[in-house]
Amino acid sequence: MAGLKEIRSQIGSIQNTKKITKAMEMVAASKMRRAKDRMEASRPYADKMRQVVSHIALGNLEYQHSFVKSRDTVKRVGYIIISSDRGLCGGLNTNLFKAAFQSIAEWKEKDVEVDIAVFGSKALSMFKKYGVVAEANGLGDAPTIDDMLGTIKVMLDAYEEGQIDRLYLVENEFVNSMTQTPRVSQMIPIVAAEMEELEYHWDYLYEPESKEVIDSLMTRYIESLVYQGVVENIACEMSARMIAMKSATDNAGDMIDKLKLAYNKARQAAITQEISEIVSGAAAVE
Repeated sequence: MAGLKEIRSQIGSIQNTKKITKAMEMVAASKMRRAKDRMEASRPYADKMRQVVSHIALGNLEYQHSFVKSRDTVKRVGYIIISSDRGLCGGLNTNLFKAAFQSIAEWKEKDVEVDIAVFGSKALSMFKKYGVVAEANGLGDAPTIDDMLGTIKVMLDAYEEGQIDRLYLVENEFVNSMTQTPRVSQMIPIVAAEMEELEYHWDYLYEPESKEVIDSLMTRYIESLVYQGVVENIACEMSARMIAMKSATDNAGDMIDKLKLAYNKARQAAITQEISEIVSGAAAVE
C-alpha cells in the first residue's frame, strides 16, 4: 500500500503542476497578443526611419554625421543586448546568448575589447563578468522609450567620444508565434541599405542647416532600433513561454497517464494478492 500512496501523491503533485503550467500558457497567450499588437504598431515607424537614414547615408551632403563615418581602426566595440527579465521561455535567451558570444569571440580573436549594455535581467546575470557598462531591467510588458534613453545614451556617448568604434544590437526577431530568431546587427557606423532594397533614391534639402536636423535624426534612429528590439523581444518572450508551457502541460498529462497506469497495475496486483491470501486461509481452515 505504501507504493500506492506514493503513486497517488505523485499524481496529485503533477496535476497541480499541470494546472499551473496551463494557467501560465493562457496568460502568456493573452500577453502575446497585446505584445504582438505593440510590435506591429511600431514597425512602420522603424521601417520608415531606416529608409530615411539609408537615403541620408547614400546622399552627397556637406555635413556627415559621425554615425555614418566608418573608422579604419577598430580597437573597441560595443554591444546592446536585449533579453527577457524572466525565464520559463524555452531556449529564447540561450539562443540569443550563443549568437552574442559568437560575435564577441570573433572580436576577441582580433584583440578587440568589448563594452556591453544590456536590457533584461537574464542578460545582466549572463554578461556581468564581461563588465556591463549600462543596464536596464524590469521594463515590464509595455515599456516606454523614456525607460531606455539612459542606457542608449551611454553607448552613443561612448561612440561619439571615441571610446568604442562600432556598436552592435543583439536581439530576437519575431518571425511567428512558433519561431523566434536571434540576430546580431551593426547599428553604428550606419550601413546603408542595398540600392536594390530602395525603390528610389534621393537627397534632401535642409533649411537653414542640415546639422541640427541630422544630429537629431540619427539619435532618434538608434533609439527607434533599440525600442523596436525591446518590444519585439517581449512578443518573442511571450510566444516562447506559451509554447514552453504548452509543452510542459502536455508532458505533465503524459506523466499522469503513465502513473495512473502504474497505479492501476499496482492496485490490481495488491487486490490479487489479497484474494490469494483469503483463498489460502480458507483452504487451510477446511
